[in-house]
Amino acid sequence: MAWIDRLQREGARWAGRGIDLLFPPRCILCHEDIVAADPIASANNQAAEACRGAVCTACIRAVSTDVMRCLRCGEAVSDTSDCRRCRGRPCDWDGIVVLAGYSDRLREAVLKAKHPASEDISAALATLLVRKHRVAITGWNIEAVVPVPMHWRRRALRRTSAADELARRMALLLHVPVWAGLRRHKATRMQNELPIEERRENVCAAFRAQRRLDGKCILLVDDVVTTGATLAACRRALVAAGAQAVFVAVVAKADRSVAQGDD
Repeated sequence: MAWIDRLQREGARWAGRGIDLLFPPRCILCHEDIVAADPIASANNQAAEACRGAVCTACIRAVSTDVMRCLRCGEAVSDTSDCRRCRGRPCDWDGIVVLAGYSDRLREAVLKAKHPASEDISAALATLLVRKHRVAITGWNIEAVVPVPMHWRRRALRRTSAADELARRMALLLHVPVWAGLRRHKATRMQNELPIEERRENVCAAFRAQRRLDGKCILLVDDVVTTGATLAACRRALVAAGAQAVFVAVVAKADRSVAQGDD
């Protein structure tokens, strides 16, 4: 009966509040207790799309605050309708959204997410990324989310992939499938070990799509972008497989003054 279901839901809700009072949830980024009455943290952590770990207001602000960025190239701009960098030039993708610049607290969170058993951090960052740019992403009519793949040997060494975890969470929030048909078939050198001018050649033809994507609009997901070389190589492989459009979502953008990013 409906009234029994309501009663059970209310009982579970009050039981949860009692547990939070006795054992306050801790932020997965700074490990401080989260105040239950905190409106920003509550909105982030109690929503149906909430991540597996809670994030406090201070950390939400620290990892989400950013400059205004062009939705075509991802560079900082003063006016999103007029980006001098990509005006009249072809871009490596059809659109891009960024959570924030690769510095300070966000850089620390991204590096933590690269380690095993840090899936909750990736889920939190993906949740914040979708919440910040849901309007733009929805307008792209995404049909599948594709993570930037690791070579199988590197994946075996790391025992995790931040891009995979980000893609899984974003696909869940966007209600679209994850497409795992993109493969890195060449074991290239780490991008952050190379000068910026050598990165495009390093990943050229390193990726291959294993199935067709005829007419699909794809959201390509990674944790960090610097030059865009890896994402551009992935896009070429997806377009070769028939993708109609390839958009990009990244947690952090390492701007030109910061060269230590992976991409």
